[in-house]
This record gives sequence, C-alpha cells and structure tokens, in this order.
Amino acid sequence: MCQLLGMNCNTPTDIVFSFTGFANRGGLTDHHSDGWGIAFFEGSGVRHFVDYQSAITSPVAELIKSCPIKSQHVIAHIRKATQGRVSLANCHPFVRELWGRYWVFAHNGDLKNFTPTLHGPYRPVGTTDSELAFCYLLQQLRNRFGENLPPLADLTQELRELTHYIAGHGPFNMLLSDGSALFSHCSTNLYYIIRQHPFASAHLSDQDISVDFSEVTTSKDRVAVIVTQPLTTNETWTQFQQGELKVFVDGAVVE
Repeated sequence: MCQLLGMNCNTPTDIVFSFTGFANRGGLTDHHSDGWGIAFFEGSGVRHFVDYQSAITSPVAELIKSCPIKSQHVIAHIRKATQGRVSLANCHPFVRELWGRYWVFAHNGDLKNFTPTLHGPYRPVGTTDSELAFCYLLQQLRNRFGENLPPLADLTQELRELTHYIAGHGPFNMLLSDGSALFSHCSTNLYYIIRQHPFASAHLSDQDISVDFSEVTTSKDRVAVIVTQPLTTNETWTQFQQGELKVFVDGAVVE
C-alpha cells in the first residue's frame, strides 16, 4: 500500500527535511514507486504537484527537495498501486472545492466492495478507491451541513462517523485538510510528532542527514508531522490507535 506524510504548523514552515527522507521510500528504501504527490496550502490557494514517476526518480520531487516552500498545512503521498493503473489521474493528493475553499486528501489502504452512490457535484477523475472515498466524503459533508462551513467540533464528529463507515470496507489511513485544520484517520499505521521549544537535532532514518531545529526555528514555533512510519531515528513518535481520528491545528492536537 501507499505511505502518507502531513505537516501542520502555527507558522509557515518548509518540509524539505521530512520530504527528503519520505521521498526515498518511493523506490529507494521502500517499494512505493507508482507515483507521488504533494500539496501546500498558501492562504486560500494550494500549490499542487503530482507525478506518475517514482519519487526517487522524479525531477519534480527533486525540485521540492531543493525549494523550501513554506506552508502551515502540507499533505504528501507516495503510491504503491492497489486499485487503478499507474497514471497522473491516480496520483494523490487529490484536490476539490467545498464551502469556497480547497480540500486536499490522500489515502493509504485498500477498500473492498466500496461502491457508494454519488449524486452531487463530486466525481472521480481517476480509477482509485481513494479518490472515490474523497468524493463520497465531500458529498456527505455537503449533504449534512449544506452550503455553510460548520464549527470544527461538528465537522470533526461527522468525519469520525464517515471515516468509521468507510474503514468498514478496508484500511483507511487518510489525511484531509482545508487549510485551517489537518484531519488524520488511522486504520493500521500512522504516527505523529510535535516539535516545539526547546528544539533538538533530528536524524533521518532513510538517509544520513541530520538537522538541528534549534538553529532554524524560534521559541514560538510548533510543528506537527504525521507519517505512516517514523521518519527519524532519534525522536519519539506517538502511534495512533486503530480507528482513531485526530485533528491538528497550529501544530497541536485539538482534543
């Protein structure tokens, strides 16, 4: 299956360090070589990059590694195809509009016998179970809340119910963001870490690279990183419980 990477911060931050290690799993240190993608929120806009080439060979991935794009919300994905052929249309993350804002979604898992009826404006372009699940999520949110963005607590509760239903068809590890919060659901494997003052050094597990975050941050910075498998060897990552949905705002978990 695929792997996920998300970042949520209280101030715009680049993801170069984490993405460098993560991209190596797209064909070098792991076998997720059927495409990749990444999306950065910037205000109300989204910078969206996808490629059907593996992350380890893609020139676009090299651009992301060398270009410190800063964002408070980032979602990235490396693909190991289970449903749908290797193609640009099947690369995560996917982007759609709801309530006048972009929503970005990526999924790791394999849904079986998941054939919801889509009757609204959301339709898959590709042939993955993931994009189908994303369209279904947005359709149900619009059906539930109409034309107005609901309070975060109400939105979170609805997403808990929807992710529980979808996960009944197979593993549904997912990241979802509208640029104000990052929603993370775990069926099998998902970990997170919150980096904040006092910052320390971190060493990648997929490449011999270290960074001393105390040299590139301020005492007010806070960064949450969510990933399928821990990215570093010398930090303590917290594992999600199976079936758990967590919400991150400003680099912290919203209880």
